[in-house]
Amino acid sequence: MKKTELVQLVERLLVPFAEERGYEIVDVDYVKEGSNWYLRILGDKEGGFTLDDCVDTSHYLDDKLESEDPIETPYILEVSSPGLDRPLKKDKDFNRGIGKLMEVRLFKAAEDGIFAGQKEFVARLSACDHERQTVTFTDEAGAEAVFARSEFALVRPYIEW
Repeated sequence: MKKTELVQLVERLLVPFAEERGYEIVDVDYVKEGSNWYLRILGDKEGGFTLDDCVDTSHYLDDKLESEDPIETPYILEVSSPGLDRPLKKDKDFNRGIGKLMEVRLFKAAEDGIFAGQKEFVARLSACDHERQTVTFTDEAGAEAVFARSEFALVRPYIEW
């Protein structure tokens, strides 16, 4: 089974379970690191995704995958919370981030505008157009720059340590 097909299958298996419990499946990934394959699930819910939620989700998914048996190679199942600095990936993530400072990494440096020549910057997420798949950021002076979502290597909340 291809990686994208497996991710879609896992999402289909988890959605009814997650909705029933008030969880949100933030991300599903299947990756090889070194000699090991990892099936990673990131979950969230109002008030935080607890250790018990992780265990609950892990047991449920493990049982479903045992019966479906879609993965031919050994793998490690990881279920966790994405944390405060979780990357923005879905429309609702971007909606939730409007008005907040974001750490932005582009695949290549911006060619023009207020962030010209920069590949990484911190700016306020001021708008998103889901139909056009664009996101608008504002700098400290209030100047705006619009980016296609395909330009982002990473967008996540900026947390000052």
